[in-house]
Amino acid sequence: MGLHLPREVDSIYLGGGTPSLLEPELITRLFGALRRHFELEAGAEITVECAPGQLAQPVLDAMVAAGVNRVSLGVQSFVDTEAHGSGRLHNRLMVLDDLRRLRESGIENLNLDLIAGLAGQTFASWDESLGVLLDCGVPHASVYMLEVDEDSRLGREMLAGGARYRAGLVPSDEAIAKMYETAVRALESAGLKQYEISNYARPGFESRHNLRYWERRPYLGMGLDASSMLPACESDHVLRSTTTDDLKAYLAGEQAAETAWLCPERQLEEAWFLGLRKNAGVDADALAGEFGRERVEASRAVAAQLAGDGLLQTENGRFRLTARGRMISNEVFQEFV
Repeated sequence: MGLHLPREVDSIYLGGGTPSLLEPELITRLFGALRRHFELEAGAEITVECAPGQLAQPVLDAMVAAGVNRVSLGVQSFVDTEAHGSGRLHNRLMVLDDLRRLRESGIENLNLDLIAGLAGQTFASWDESLGVLLDCGVPHASVYMLEVDEDSRLGREMLAGGARYRAGLVPSDEAIAKMYETAVRALESAGLKQYEISNYARPGFESRHNLRYWERRPYLGMGLDASSMLPACESDHVLRSTTTDDLKAYLAGEQAAETAWLCPERQLEEAWFLGLRKNAGVDADALAGEFGRERVEASRAVAAQLAGDGLLQTENGRFRLTARGRMISNEVFQEFV
């Protein structure tokens, strides 16, 4: 099956990893190539992820010249002992200085990431991080609950029952959930409204790029371990693919690591669990219009059962996660697969 690859682009997102460590001339070349091969819409959102304390002024100057208008800083914690304990190289003052320089350069659309559940974190230190974030006055924030997996040093140590990276000091699941709930209330009170499980924004500052993922709109990923979702030409299938995370294989031209054509039934599953990530939820009637009423009835029944269990709420055919449902969202999503 052929792919439909639109030339018009309304968002560019450079990250993860630490793209701000690239040399300035590489930033210039990269965005120059993107503009040559794609038509960038006026007012497009152009985001770069940056590690606090590692944004050199020549790199920032190159980003501004390339049209970057949004920056996301992976702070994780404003408490220095917690940030260092999780392997971060910055401290609070570095983050505040980066914010000052970014604003002076004209970049006002800023996101700060925090993680609830870092080793040694307490309710008091969590409140401290939240307070500093709010004092920064950024229009967007992301708050994640610590997830233990083999892809992080802390996760591997916890799974192995070791003590490195202060693994034994990670708060309990119950404590992490309470920290998350505290963040929701604090951010909402400050005007940063939750629009997705982990994301909060002032009106008009929602991440347009991330919304493409949750709304199942096409996107093209380039580079190591990059994901794409593209519609097929003259077909009701879509292609989901991920490039290899092996640099040698990638440079040798072995780029595709995972490739799958999704039929409408699989797309419907994604429509539920991606759509439910958003506070706006899922409009079951709209899904019926897209996928056919017969296909949607079975999943609508699942949603109704979850609503009866207090994990979803429903109004006028639209389903949303409840506060309890957000705490166990992965279990809720699994019901639709």
